[in-house]
Amino acid sequence: MICQQNHLFRYFSARPGFEQDPKVRKAPLIRYARFIFRFNSVCAHCSLCAESCFLFNAFNKDPKYMPSYKFIHSIGILYKKKGKVDRSMLEEISINIWKRCVLCTRCYCPFGIDIPSMIALARSICRSQGVFPRYD
Repeated sequence: MICQQNHLFRYFSARPGFEQDPKVRKAPLIRYARFIFRFNSVCAHCSLCAESCFLFNAFNKDPKYMPSYKFIHSIGILYKKKGKVDRSMLEEISINIWKRCVLCTRCYCPFGIDIPSMIALARSICRSQGVFPRYD
């Protein structure tokens, strides 16, 4: 497990010239706060969205690949902590939004939660802080 974590740390390491700025992280959260709050409160954890995710099915129905899990453990954490997260938390979130989601927009929520747009928002926040996959 330690080897995997070290590999992931290199994969999502910070870029030179990027500095964490809490104001940059908080701005999109404030702009989309109404939607994030509504989506967080509407999610009933029914897992109906999971069946529409091909990664969930491909990885033997691992709960970490459920669209609701990816949404709640990315933008949900950023929203609840009001953007006040450290680099390690952003790297953990990055694993959920880049490694476990290809943003194919197939996830369907019967309650109307727009999961792809929320994951895209989490990606933009991480990208603004210099935390994104490196393909060297």
